[in-house]
Amino acid sequence: MQTKEFLKTIGIDNNNIKESKKRFTDNSQYRFEVPGIQKPGAMRSLIAATDKYDVEIHRVTQTKGTMLLTDSEIIEMADIAKDAKIELFLSVGPRATYDTSASAKTEEGKRIGYRLRGYDNLVYGLEDVKRAVELGIRGIVVYDEGLLWALGKMRDAGEIPKETHFKVSAHTGHGNPASAKLLEEIGANSFNPVRDLQIPMMASIRNTINISMDIHTENPKSSGGFIRHYEVPDIIKYAAPVYLKTGGAVAGHHGWDTTKKQAEERIRQVSLVQSMISRYYDDAIMSKRGATDLAIPK
Repeated sequence: MQTKEFLKTIGIDNNNIKESKKRFTDNSQYRFEVPGIQKPGAMRSLIAATDKYDVEIHRVTQTKGTMLLTDSEIIEMADIAKDAKIELFLSVGPRATYDTSASAKTEEGKRIGYRLRGYDNLVYGLEDVKRAVELGIRGIVVYDEGLLWALGKMRDAGEIPKETHFKVSAHTGHGNPASAKLLEEIGANSFNPVRDLQIPMMASIRNTINISMDIHTENPKSSGGFIRHYEVPDIIKYAAPVYLKTGGAVAGHHGWDTTKKQAEERIRQVSLVQSMISRYYDDAIMSKRGATDLAIPK
């Protein structure tokens, strides 16, 4: 088919389904990400639970927005992450659902997602990121492709530290190789596709991009509630290097304010996923704590 042949010329080749030979810089295949940790107290409980369940995690993601945290809360969370030698990703606060947009609250308007409306909100988003990096944060979750492009330009110009990592959220709604390639080209370091991709769909994206993929191993009811623990070994095989985004089933919805008890429950979910890997793909390589390419706060 001519279309498939053309896609090959621009770097998009499905090439059937094949195991990924790509790796993180430390030659590992997978890492664990725990999302929805909004406050320092929940984060401390989360880290304590890793010892209780004897598991490693590599990234913690805050999803409600940087602008909803005080400076002291950001610094405290950054210190916790530094001590634990893990990444801390804060999300951009300005978004359509926090804005005055009436459309974003309607059934049809939900397609806007968490994107930004107008010039001022773009500025607000950039300022939110600048505040976070000034307080030592080196991982940012973005929900808007235009904001990502602008942030990439700022990073190239030295306005933002070169080691700052940008993670594209699943809430941007991308799920095909062309979209993934575009996001990589405009500055993404990590890509979270839509949650319900099948393994061959993930493989087609992995064939096309080199940045890490972030794959939900489970979901809150608000995004389907499906749990993919038994699929995790194949997710690693075909999507590596991959962050296994685990613990979402504990939340009621995106932006859930995780309690200390629920933070521990998220780590219990990590232990369940790790047991699946140990049972069905025992030679899979996990990153060690403190890997040199992690976006650990400064």
